[in-house]
Amino acid sequence: MGSLGGDAEPQPQPQGAGRRPRFLCLHGFRTSAEIMRKQVLGKWPADVTARLDLVFADAPFPAEGKSDVDGIFAPPYYEWFQFAKSFMEYRNFDKCLAYIEELMIKDGPFDGLMGFSQGSLLSAALPGLQEQGLALTRVPKIKYLIIIGGAKFQSPTVAEKAYANKVACRSLHFIGDNDFLKVHGEKLIESCVDPFVIRHPKGHTVPRLDDKSLVVMLRFLEKIEGEVLEYSSKDVNENEEVCL
Repeated sequence: MGSLGGDAEPQPQPQGAGRRPRFLCLHGFRTSAEIMRKQVLGKWPADVTARLDLVFADAPFPAEGKSDVDGIFAPPYYEWFQFAKSFMEYRNFDKCLAYIEELMIKDGPFDGLMGFSQGSLLSAALPGLQEQGLALTRVPKIKYLIIIGGAKFQSPTVAEKAYANKVACRSLHFIGDNDFLKVHGEKLIESCVDPFVIRHPKGHTVPRLDDKSLVVMLRFLEKIEGEVLEYSSKDVNENEEVCL
């Protein structure tokens, strides 16, 4: 696990700018933090990634089977939790939620979550579970989501709690025309309030940003940067009042 700065030198912040929005990044099924780091930094321009403070984390469980990226990216590979073929039953799900909370306590605070594939399912479900008091009860509220190749959980046991209300935090969704999860990704978008959406012609992958998608990405960044600056200034003022 590590921050973005280990692989790409951040560009200097404009004078008077606040801190960069900080995201915990959850990788795909049977991949790793290092693989997701390469997927993001290898495809997104530096003028985008330098505006985000990205922390990539390995999932808690070693892969229990063959990885789809074997031969493309080197091991080790990890998985966040295990599931039955029907995608309706999960194993080690509660342990996964506890592990993510410990990551957020240890390396946070975080403004948001960025997830790909299995990591995106978790990222999109966690705000609702947090709202219900079923996860992340010891960390600040999740304010932002970046969902790449996402979907809703299929199990009613999780879905009824995670999506009891619409996901209200600001979110950006990547939907691939040839992604096998596209239908489920569209349903997730319907469960979010005023989502930003980037559509691309690829499949289940972290896509490159073309001119059109870059415009949407920059709009999302400008929106969350302004909000982070606003509530960061508020926190500073409140702390100063306490010290007086």
